[in-house]
Amino acid sequence: MLGHPERHFPTIHIGGTNGKGSTCAFVANELRAQGWRVGLYTSPHLVSACERITVDGVPIGEDAFAAWTAQLKPHIERLDASFFEATTAIAFADLAARDVDIAVIEVGLGGRLDATNVLTPLVTAVTKIALEHVEYLGSDLKGIAREKAGIAKPKVPFVTGEADPDIRAELVKEAKRRGADPIITVDTTLRPRKDTQLGLKGRHQVANALVAHAVLNALPAPFGPVGKNLPVSFANAYIPGRFEVRGKWIFDVAHNPDGMRVVAQAIAESGRTIRRPLHALVGIRNDKDWRAMLDSLRPLVDRLTLTVPPSIPLMQRWSIEDMGPDVVFEPDFERALHDIQEGAGTILVTGSFHTVGDAMARLPGFAPVG
Repeated sequence: MLGHPERHFPTIHIGGTNGKGSTCAFVANELRAQGWRVGLYTSPHLVSACERITVDGVPIGEDAFAAWTAQLKPHIERLDASFFEATTAIAFADLAARDVDIAVIEVGLGGRLDATNVLTPLVTAVTKIALEHVEYLGSDLKGIAREKAGIAKPKVPFVTGEADPDIRAELVKEAKRRGADPIITVDTTLRPRKDTQLGLKGRHQVANALVAHAVLNALPAPFGPVGKNLPVSFANAYIPGRFEVRGKWIFDVAHNPDGMRVVAQAIAESGRTIRRPLHALVGIRNDKDWRAMLDSLRPLVDRLTLTVPPSIPLMQRWSIEDMGPDVVFEPDFERALHDIQEGAGTILVTGSFHTVGDAMARLPGFAPVG
């Protein structure tokens, strides 16, 4: 109905369980530094759906989002399109209308059946694989890898930073089956030059930067390659809610056990730079392996409070029956956000996008702008 706007500009398609948003941010930032007009489509959002669709860091306007929605509403209803399918169509239409030179597109869920997989991009990438969305993707990591590698396209470079040799082999096998060429595996254990700076904090971001670097080097002219060293522009990469330090607050999205282990690692690495006592406010959807997530975090914080962000769907909310007696559970989000500040040297807000976004929306001046 829109005339295939996704064909009106070249794209880069990036999937994976964790790290895909950060990898998108590094890639988009370097392309902007080269002077290109760069679109970026990511998900989910923290506060406003407009955050998902940006051009050179400027989100789609609310009026434009509403206008596209009104135009597409009869077709959305006729096709029974999901929210993400409809938003993806709006994203492609908006990026085409704003005349981007190139767009970086993040996979929403999985890969093979994701709404974004209508693309024929210049490069595809899968960052790493972990358990997530098992109700859709299953609980077998190799099966998840095959789904993620479903974004591979014939004669299109495929990049992966997966470290586990068995899972990496599965990704490579599926990408080959789909005709991807060349297939580029990134050694994410490498350490960049000591003077390299990254705008996104935490040791795990080095791996994401290395994947982003490989993606940029796989691009054809005039967009790539970018050379042997990590681009200087990576120092300016920014994405809201990724170990984002704002005064005594730290906001970090972690929506699965692998993600929470990364948060815990970042806290441990920060050491004395984090003022104690460290209080953590945590909200996780009840369909996640939240017990394993709390096990990673609990030893590193001085106080842990669990809460329920108001934007989380009712069917995905925790209840006190889930918790057991050994945790502090404050279901009233406003009260939890207020109480967690008492006596804290540093406050970590982590868990789902709902938790981080709802906290940012309620703290003056903290809502992301793009």
